[in-house]
Amino acid sequence: MRKFLSDLNLVQDEASWILCDNQSAIAIVKNPVFHGKKKHFKIKYHFSKEVTLVHCSIESQLANILTKPLEKARFEKLRNEIDVHFTKAKDECC
Repeated sequence: MRKFLSDLNLVQDEASWILCDNQSAIAIVKNPVFHGKKKHFKIKYHFSKEVTLVHCSIESQLANILTKPLEKARFEKLRNEIDVHFTKAKDECC
């Protein structure tokens, strides 16, 4: 995203926020000591201060609609929050 913005001559000086509901992942990233589980996170982004992990409660995590099986009511709530609307298809095509 930063590369795209720079191509448009727009600069983002502050770190980009990544919302995460996993507090263990946030703790691993904030701890500068080497940890075996850090291999999945691009270290250069963390140490260059380009990204910041921010805790987001599981209830507020919109990505859950794509990653977890949800009850109907929860699915519909998240669907509305990301502004996707269900429309009934016509029986016949033009």
